[in-house]
Amino acid sequence: MQGAIQALVSHGSVLKNAVLHRVRLVNPIMPSIGFSRLQSVTSACMEEHGFESTTIADILKAKGKSADGSWLWCTTDDSVYDAVKSMTQHNVGALVVVKPGEQKSIAGIITERDYLRKIIVQGRSSKSTKVGDIMTEENKLITVSPNTKVLRAMQLMTDNRIRHIPVIDEKEMMGMVSIGDVVRAVVSEHREELDRLNAYIQGGY
Repeated sequence: MQGAIQALVSHGSVLKNAVLHRVRLVNPIMPSIGFSRLQSVTSACMEEHGFESTTIADILKAKGKSADGSWLWCTTDDSVYDAVKSMTQHNVGALVVVKPGEQKSIAGIITERDYLRKIIVQGRSSKSTKVGDIMTEENKLITVSPNTKVLRAMQLMTDNRIRHIPVIDEKEMMGMVSIGDVVRAVVSEHREELDRLNAYIQGGY
């Protein structure tokens, strides 16, 4: 999985070059000046359409406020058992942790990994242990903003080996995205860009 994600991160420009290479193969007699112009105009088209411009805000908008996992939380005083039960019910791997009565103020994050490493492996009771005792605290969190580019978010997640990342806007919690959300966004954007390049080659621009 890590290798596949790294490939997506590093191959954004490769898609453009691959399509341009295909044009050269299909039209081997194309004059170099014409081909250079094609590269220049194509790059301009890509800039105009915002190649690799998808942001985290776009992902949150696509998920919708009612989407499972887009805004699920627990408090520092909840039991780990209740937190894991909520993850299971909503089929997610992490919950945002807030202080009691302060839903918009993030205190940390709890994940399935925390449960396995700090409860199961250590033989602790999930019913008597509070979320605040095992969560990753706010000052150790890796976060993004709504304006963060998707590829940047993906790089942060792969470099730090995390699968969920909170979205913070001026210290206010906006939601959370998973590595799955990010990968789907990158794949979709690259697919759309290839369609635009092909349309340009076929005279669609």
